Amino acid sequence: MHTYQAKIGYARASTVEQNLDAQIAALKAAGCGMVRNEQKSGTSLERRPELKTILDFINPGEMLVVTRIDRLARSLSDLQSIVTDLKSKGAHLAATEQPVNTSTATGKVFFDMLGVFAEFETNLRRERQAEGIASAKQRGVYRGRKSKIDREAIQTKLIEGCSPTEIAREMGISRGTVYKAKAQMTLGHNGNGLAAS
Repeated sequence: MHTYQAKIGYARASTVEQNLDAQIAALKAAGCGMVRNEQKSGTSLERRPELKTILDFINPGEMLVVTRIDRLARSLSDLQSIVTDLKSKGAHLAATEQPVNTSTATGKVFFDMLGVFAEFETNLRRERQAEGIASAKQRGVYRGRKSKIDREAIQTKLIEGCSPTEIAREMGISRGTVYKAKAQMTLGHNGNGLAAS
């Protein structure tokens, strides 16, 4: 990607049935010299090649522009990861329908506020979930759920040379979980035991 444009637009819809024309028009109106788009779910960064291309090749001083933050990421962790990636390259993030612009002090404050509210919402959800589990246990109807973490898949990726950060991002898990799986490999466990952290 060359430096002939200062703004790069990114439009996304979750399904092929959803129309991207309004997003693309808004991004072009905002001065985006290039607009990349895809009709993919926003739940995973790894399955969005157009966004990955932008993040891989964006230059210092350039700005990634979306219409709304939820077009870019559907979780706080993904959003933080994208912004960290942009910062490391000297690039910025802006939204046409929200006062988000990480190149300005006000925009940074608003962005930080979004993160605080998202974290607050997550904590409330966890609190409600814990209360629901406690109530279900009292009634004797709580059975729990099977772990979604596939330690063998984590260990396979480690063997293939993937970094803990890459694995955590791709699988939607914490790096601590990856390090535990790595420790189990070191200790020669089969993945069913617990490794010391």
